[in-house]
Amino acid sequence: MKQGVGNRIFLLSPAYAGGERARMILRDQAQFPLARRLRGKSGAPIADVFTFLSGLYFRGKVAYANAFARSARGTSGVLVITPTRGLIDARTRIHLDDLREFAEVDIHEDDPRYRMPIERDARRLASKLSTESEVILLGSIATRKYVDLLLANFGERLRFPADFVGRGDMSRGGLMLRCVADRQELSYIPVAGAIVNGKRPPKLAPRRYAAGLR
Repeated sequence: MKQGVGNRIFLLSPAYAGGERARMILRDQAQFPLARRLRGKSGAPIADVFTFLSGLYFRGKVAYANAFARSARGTSGVLVITPTRGLIDARTRIHLDDLREFAEVDIHEDDPRYRMPIERDARRLASKLSTESEVILLGSIATRKYVDLLLANFGERLRFPADFVGRGDMSRGGLMLRCVADRQELSYIPVAGAIVNGKRPPKLAPRRYAAGLR
């Protein structure tokens, strides 16, 4: 549902860089295409890397954000929360050393390696956006790992999809891919004061999506 606002910037919660999928990429013997790209001079977009780590959920976030972002001048409309680099453009290319760095830091508000970069970038972004703009968090609001830091800078402008309440990660990913395919944007509500847990909605009917949908 399109809403009459100024810019609409999406913040994508991060994929876990310390799990088995990350270890697959980091192995010296890894020869699949993404691993080779990360070892190459040009690297690979962080959106592609985090999609590999997270699967359907991150794929849905990237596709949805790319479809509905309305960026401000000089600002990307799709930003990824990272463990050590703050908020970065989803198109930013990273290398194996970057992924290793992400894997070494847990996302926790008490860790300055995570907190200081995201605070810096959130302040900068907030200063560029009009009061009519919205910052949409595509991620869980049940965790305080990034919500408190973002609220401190964006206040009422920080919103999230109302239909996320009660859904697990896989359901959210499928929902967002469905919205992109149907060109139907979700409705957003303020993160401040939002109900964290709600009644689980009905399961989505199975649907296949093109591999290039993003």
